Amino acid sequence: MLLAEVVETSRRVAATRARKEKVEQLADLLRRAPPGAIEAIVAMLAGELRQGKIGLGGAAIHPLRVAPAATAALRVAEVDQVFTEIAGQAGAGSQGRRANGFQQLLGRATEPEQDFLRRLVVGELRQGALQGLVIEGVARATAIPAASVRRAVMLRGALAPVAVAALTRGAAGLAAFSLQPLRFVQPMLAQSADSVAEAVERLDDAALEWKIDGARVQVHRVDEEIAVFSRTGKNVSAAVPEVVEAVRGLSARQLVLDGEVIALRADGRPRPFQETMRRFGRRLDVARLRAELPLTPFFFDVLHADGVDVLDACTADRAERLAELVAGSQRVPRLVSADAGAAAAFLEDALAQGHEGVMAKALRAPYEAGRRGAAWLKVKPVRTVDLVVIAAEWGSGRRRGRLSNLHLGARDPQSGGFAMVGKTFKGMTDEMLAWQTERFLALALGRERHVVHVRPEVVVEIAFDGVQRSSHYESGLALRFARVKSYRTDKRAADADPIDALRALLAPASASP
Repeated sequence: MLLAEVVETSRRVAATRARKEKVEQLADLLRRAPPGAIEAIVAMLAGELRQGKIGLGGAAIHPLRVAPAATAALRVAEVDQVFTEIAGQAGAGSQGRRANGFQQLLGRATEPEQDFLRRLVVGELRQGALQGLVIEGVARATAIPAASVRRAVMLRGALAPVAVAALTRGAAGLAAFSLQPLRFVQPMLAQSADSVAEAVERLDDAALEWKIDGARVQVHRVDEEIAVFSRTGKNVSAAVPEVVEAVRGLSARQLVLDGEVIALRADGRPRPFQETMRRFGRRLDVARLRAELPLTPFFFDVLHADGVDVLDACTADRAERLAELVAGSQRVPRLVSADAGAAAAFLEDALAQGHEGVMAKALRAPYEAGRRGAAWLKVKPVRTVDLVVIAAEWGSGRRRGRLSNLHLGARDPQSGGFAMVGKTFKGMTDEMLAWQTERFLALALGRERHVVHVRPEVVVEIAFDGVQRSSHYESGLALRFARVKSYRTDKRAADADPIDALRALLAPASASP
């Protein structure tokens, strides 16, 4: 199959608003996909590379310029092979070889293909065809119920092999996918609620748990073999020996547990999320890092225990089984109560201990792995800050031709300017995109490739989940999960929040014990 067919489908999906039409466009392409290229095609449609990260980022890719090919001749299999070769580069000079390999690939691509490949590699495809939509496309192409495809993906922990089985062998091909300890299972995800009262009302019969701002882990055990997986399915066992030891100390010989691991201060309060993640980015000096930054696991669910799958059991039954398997000190604090006052007090206690908020979970719901279902609701107090837009990037896909990704600056009283603390393209309506494109072009100071620098006059209210240290920005800070709440046309840039207000949010949790 030609890469041009995938690119054109991506373009049409991005330009289509109706979900049903998006799914049909994906299904049409998948019906024509040759078996040997299905994995690569499915990954591309989901905005990913089959090889994962290949060691090329925006800084390496943006400077690469090469004349596009006149006609589309690249095949998906050829492109996939090049990415495999790039991903395999290692040692001295490997970065240069990666860039050279990608530049040669660009030279064989048409202009639309070049644009697609660049955005695919840096993770900016944003074509409106994320994994959930591609799962529906596979279901439509094969006439298999979407729930069956979704469950197979959950149990396999990856979409591509399930898509190959469904598209080549039909419903019978999905029978091979079952929960197997030591093989990653996609984790269940949560929707949001504005308050504990709303969450309890929506779920009717619910349990509350502390929402710990740690790193999600899934731990598998078969006898003495223990594997710890990250939220994305990466095996991180070597980096977190504390978790391995904690599970080895349990009595069950076969287990699949869901939980969080977090770095705590001596007083039991959580360290910043970024400090916890330091433990996951190192392969060497694990013993030294463990001594400096010990991790504590907290488990909140069980999917399998001693040969029995329990993910289809209800939340209440799984919680009871978890309590039999794991000591209370290693479980997330939990409350089952219909009393609104008790629920509110539980949230306040979680916040007082330095945690993010609470999770509300329907007691009668199964574990819907791989889904952001309505049976789990997260409740976190929303922080907002007024920042100034100092630049904006041209969008891609459905946002092509509009300024989208905002560069956000906090007022710096010392310099008299604005210190950048992050970017966001989230939370924008079509009307907002149209307005800000016109407004920022009128305020343009200059352009640098896809970035338009603007006079710092527009104030935007940004919601965010937290502040972390960052070496990427000169301010030394970065907002976590920033999204646009509204433009504050009633405020001037001089009214924006100062950088010290954000530093104050970081300082208490970062202080030494």
